[in-house]
Amino acid sequence: MIQSKTNSAGIGLMILTMFIFACQDGISLHLTSTYNVFMVVMVRYWFFASFVMTISAKQAGGLRNAARTRQPKTQAFRGFLLAAEICVMMFALVKIGLVESLAIFTANPLLVAALSGPILGEIVGWRRWLAIFFGFAGVLIILQPGFGVFSPWSLFAVLSALMFAVYALLTRYVARQDSAATSFFWTGTVGAIVMTSVGIWFWEPMSGKDWFWMGALCITGATGHFLLIKVYELTEASAVQPFVYFHFVFAAVIGVVIYAETVGLNVIIGCSIIIAAGLFTLWRERLAAQADA
Repeated sequence: MIQSKTNSAGIGLMILTMFIFACQDGISLHLTSTYNVFMVVMVRYWFFASFVMTISAKQAGGLRNAARTRQPKTQAFRGFLLAAEICVMMFALVKIGLVESLAIFTANPLLVAALSGPILGEIVGWRRWLAIFFGFAGVLIILQPGFGVFSPWSLFAVLSALMFAVYALLTRYVARQDSAATSFFWTGTVGAIVMTSVGIWFWEPMSGKDWFWMGALCITGATGHFLLIKVYELTEASAVQPFVYFHFVFAAVIGVVIYAETVGLNVIIGCSIIIAAGLFTLWRERLAAQADA
């Protein structure tokens, strides 16, 4: 009974987290439609790094303990990769909108499964490979290559999903030796350093109204990451992972209602195939974990 209540709380918190991330995407689209992407991401990382360092300083051992790692090169690359991925996704949001960008990004769990072999040495069975194949077919349905409506900017969303998949796998890799607090510290600080070195050259004045939205972007980003940590403290990842797809649902609503985007039939069909393939992959991973237990 206690475990059931804990899972319910974790699922509810995950859905809330996905709503916050969708709001973050909507605000990002508003800001990057007016201001340079690199500057927007830089300011976002300034707040994120401050948030990470504040949390790290309050934990046992403080900042020095949070920064201690046996794999600094991998941790630094993770931080760089996430910052670069955010910039790529921002460009996709501006060029093709929330709906199509997030529909393509839903293929991320399938990319994680496909790359878990070469990066982590995990075994991917033929059933999961079949699900991955169908998932990628869903991506092609969304992209519609060979048709007049195809936009090369859609490939930015594909690249973003690929980059985030590698980031997620590297996060699992470094977790073998480093704590979550250490990975969180390196993600925030390295990302802030990388984006400052680039974004400072694209600085431009912002209106008072847009500084409000920038503050909202920073707060939603920090809140979303904080709640995500709490989700995994409450519940096993396998129990809440299917609810990550609410991210696309909420983002699609924001895209349609606020930005007057349309949801094409190809997006609905393709995204449905991707989600079904993703859920099947998660189910197979759960069965494999139970067999190894």
